[in-house]
Amino acid sequence: MEIEKMLGDEIERFIRVWISAILCLCYCYYIASRIPKGFLRLLSLLPIFCIFIILPLSLSSPNLVGFTSFFLVWLGIFKLLLFSFNQGPLALISSPNIVHFIFIASLPINLKQHPTTNVNINTNSTQKPKWLLALKVLLLGLIIRVSDYKENLHPRFMLVLYYCYLYLGLEIVLVLIAALVQTVLGFEIQPLFNKPYLCTSLQDFWGRRWNLIITRILRPTIYDPVRRMSTCFVGPLCATSTAMLTTFLVSGLMHELMYYYLTRVPPTWEVTCFFVLQGMCTVVEVVVKKAMLHRGWRLHRAVSGPLMVVILAVPGWWLFFPQLLRNGVDRKATEEYEILVYFVVHSRLPYIYGSL
Repeated sequence: MEIEKMLGDEIERFIRVWISAILCLCYCYYIASRIPKGFLRLLSLLPIFCIFIILPLSLSSPNLVGFTSFFLVWLGIFKLLLFSFNQGPLALISSPNIVHFIFIASLPINLKQHPTTNVNINTNSTQKPKWLLALKVLLLGLIIRVSDYKENLHPRFMLVLYYCYLYLGLEIVLVLIAALVQTVLGFEIQPLFNKPYLCTSLQDFWGRRWNLIITRILRPTIYDPVRRMSTCFVGPLCATSTAMLTTFLVSGLMHELMYYYLTRVPPTWEVTCFFVLQGMCTVVEVVVKKAMLHRGWRLHRAVSGPLMVVILAVPGWWLFFPQLLRNGVDRKATEEYEILVYFVVHSRLPYIYGSL
């Protein structure tokens, strides 16, 4: 009964947070959008940014606070920042209405843009088979169950499980949200992942395969402006490197903020160091690849693939996961999945919703 009450209270707070977020987005749609683009519109949105930053602090569930902070604080604020200058996904909606605006602003989705003569393109041939998603759900459940015995497992094996848990949990939730939005709005949604396990380089992993919604939001907000401004001072090659490092730095700082929401402890800057290191390695990789291609050389994927895995995995064990593990976020998150499965199996969820 106590667990049921705690879960019911958390769901109630979660609903209140998202009602507040929707009201804020209504203000953005009906009032801020009427203000001329530029500094004045940005100024009118600053209170919304502050509210979005505060909202996740009302939650305590690692899963709910993690996705809420990711959707509102990172994606939501960055999308509204672009909207201030009439750019980004919110400015590209062909026939905007309040429902479309709220969905695009608050969820990890971007609409596919097609030529006007070919708007209703049928992409069934490119859709992933449904059994693949079911398989990933089963694998995630297996990982959650195996993690109960982590004290008896080798740390390196646990590292593999943590990476799989991160990828599967994130992709499953984002894919289900995208499918729901696509069904409700009837729009075609850009893919969120592109088989990251097949990547052959850091540039391929971070730029073309992993969590593409972040790539699409960081490019216009950070990478392109920094590159454009830096080109005037240091030239195209150094400007590209500067833009890449700045983008990874911003990503690290945003992850640091997400970690604060999850752990509620002061930042240790470990995850920021992880992304700065990844940025430096990616810059070096790009420079080396250009030099090799200039001489007609090309590193075989049998070498570049394992090398990329090492550069991702080793710093990840030192810098990406420790703060979460020290504060028991992994344990709390897996326990929530187990509680959810328990209530679904025992049909107790109606009782919880009835108590709200």
